[in-house]
Amino acid sequence: MERTLVLLKPDCVQRRLMGRVISRFEEKGLNIIAMKMLKVTPDLAKQHYAEHVTKPFYPGLEKFITASPIVAMVVEGLEAIRVVREMLGATSGLKAAAGTIRGDYSSSRQMNLVHASDGPEAAAREIGLYFRPAEILPYEPTLMPWLKAGDEK
Repeated sequence: MERTLVLLKPDCVQRRLMGRVISRFEEKGLNIIAMKMLKVTPDLAKQHYAEHVTKPFYPGLEKFITASPIVAMVVEGLEAIRVVREMLGATSGLKAAAGTIRGDYSSSRQMNLVHASDGPEAAAREIGLYFRPAEILPYEPTLMPWLKAGDEK
């Protein structure tokens, strides 16, 4: 099983799309093994977006991500990083395919509702920014035999 960090960004919270987005991950058969609502501080934003801090667009990004609460989640499943990113669609909601979360609910590059880690190293680093190990509670749903074959790992 693979884990990824998913953030429901301020626009997702403010537009009251949290339940719709969460249900899509659950309907796909992914497990949410940690979740909390929090306000991103400027310091946390700088840690999360460290590679962008010196770029001209960073001040706007920090203003956006700290403007309202977010929901942070650890999502677990087979190939979770790839699966979640495909479910989100292209970064810009204007370019995201219909049927993806961004394609269905976003029409902006920045106001694109959801963040997801882009690889295993990023996932491990980002999960560590938002969750202590004791806050991550893996479990196996009783319906797991109906979601994947026994030899799929």
